[in-house]
This record gives sequence, C-alpha cells and structure tokens, in this order.
Amino acid sequence: MYAIDISHISKWFGDKQALNDITFQVKSGELFGLIGADGAGKSTLFDILVTLSKADAGSARVAQYDVQKEHKKIRRIIGCMPGKFSLYLDLTVLENLNFFATIFGSSIDDSYELIKDIWEQIKPFGNRQAGKLSGGMKQKLALCCALVHQPQVLFLDEPTTGVDPVSRKEFWNMLKQLQQKGISILVSTPYMDEAVLCDRVALIQEGNILAIDTPDGITRIFDKPLWSVQTANRYQLLTDLRLFAHTHSCYAFGQTVHLSVTGDGISEELIRAYLREKGHDSISISAISPGIEDCFMELMQKTA
Repeated sequence: MYAIDISHISKWFGDKQALNDITFQVKSGELFGLIGADGAGKSTLFDILVTLSKADAGSARVAQYDVQKEHKKIRRIIGCMPGKFSLYLDLTVLENLNFFATIFGSSIDDSYELIKDIWEQIKPFGNRQAGKLSGGMKQKLALCCALVHQPQVLFLDEPTTGVDPVSRKEFWNMLKQLQQKGISILVSTPYMDEAVLCDRVALIQEGNILAIDTPDGITRIFDKPLWSVQTANRYQLLTDLRLFAHTHSCYAFGQTVHLSVTGDGISEELIRAYLREKGHDSISISAISPGIEDCFMELMQKTA
C-alpha cells in the first residue's frame, strides 16, 4: 500500500505551467524527499496533496483516499507543516497545541507517546507566546501541532528553511524517530545536503521531475570525472575553466569550483598546466565524488 500515490499531475497558473505530468509514489512508512530550488513546484504539489488546491490534470491518493473526492477524510489523517510559520503568534505554546488537538478531538495526553520527544523540549516555554520563540523552537512547535492528532501521513513543506544548522540537524533526527513509529513522511527542501537523509528522493525543477531514486542511486547518475578546483581568483577561474577545451560542466560550490571533464587522459597535471598558462596561482585541485547537488546540476544541463 502506498501512503501517497501521484499519477500524471499537472497544474497551470494562467499560461504558466507549475507542474508537468508528475508521477511518483511514497511507500508506507517511507521518508521521501522532494528536492528543488524555490519556484520548482514543491509547494504547489503539496497544496494539491493536502487538498488546498486542485490539479488541472491527473490524480492523487493519500492513504488510498482521492484528493479531490475525499478531501474531508484526508484532512483527518494527515499532519501538515507549511513552509511559512502559520500558528497563532499571540497564543502561547500550550494554547496553540491545545487548540489544534481540540480541533481533531484529541489532547496532549492522548498523543503523548507520539509527541513526547518534541513536547518535552518545548514544554519549558509553554507559557511563552509563539511569536516570541526562536526559529528552531517555532519549528518544533509547528511539528508538534502537526502530530497532536496522530496522523498517518506527514507533509512538511521546507520545514528547515531559515533555521540554524544545529536546529536543522535536531529536526531531521526527530523525523527519523517519527518514521520509526510508522508515520509516512513527505518532506520538501531546497537544501541538497538534506537529500541524503531521505530513503528516496525526487529531484524537481520548473515543475518537472528530473529523477527519482535513493540518494546513492541519484549520485550514480554522474558518470564523468569530477574535480574540486580552487585558485586565488574564483571569478576568473570560472571564466577560464568554462573555456577549457575538455570542460563538460563548471559550477561554483562555496569557495571552490566543481569541474567535470570529457575525453580520455584528462589529468590533474593537464588542468593545472592550463590554469598556469591563464595566470592563476595558489592552485588547488583534487578528485572528488559527486554529491546530490552535482547530479542535480548535471540533470538540469541534460534537460535544458
């Protein structure tokens, strides 16, 4: 049984196509990641799956319920955490949690075994207004409110955007614990490093699915030698490497440049000699294994 079954979903806003023939399934008990930049279509797809919007073509089912015909049933068995913090800022932590529990005829005590790991972290702030919490604590409160009625399927739309690295790590640890309790999770994120924490991922760009696989399966897509290159002048480095006769792709990654090459016998020495001819100094070159972001860029180049 699939927790989520999406079949040929398309969506337009005027003459702009936001989703193009999206098809994939999330298995029961799976932690599935929808990975893409802002504007890729992640939130549009989430709105359809949680019954806030309708698709223009295709169909989808959540826990075997049709998203268009059985929206009331779906809303009772899902938990949803939207991209923007949407709890009541003037209510306290405890008031927010009790409010959402009451809507579903539940209580903190009824759901304690599910939410206890999160609730115990935010309980000391129970009388503080939600609007006065830190970003990480707001995130934990929103997740707690999404779980207080014991949902079967959890939808998290970019839950760690704008959150500090420590809170991001804590949040993903909480997701792993929830998964062990049998909850199916669909999470969207623009952070490529979070993709490796999922069981499977779908890479999405401009409303199109580029690939669906395990994180390891995604990285095997990249079949060309890859180098991390750094010199004293990164801007000039990018310009010169893009003119290098053997360059397949060349992108900035932090303070370095990731260079993939085509052709036989392309060695570190050959790249270094080329850069010296172009006047570069402080040259650092090392062979690296591709990550999710490298594969994402590669797939984007293939579909451009």
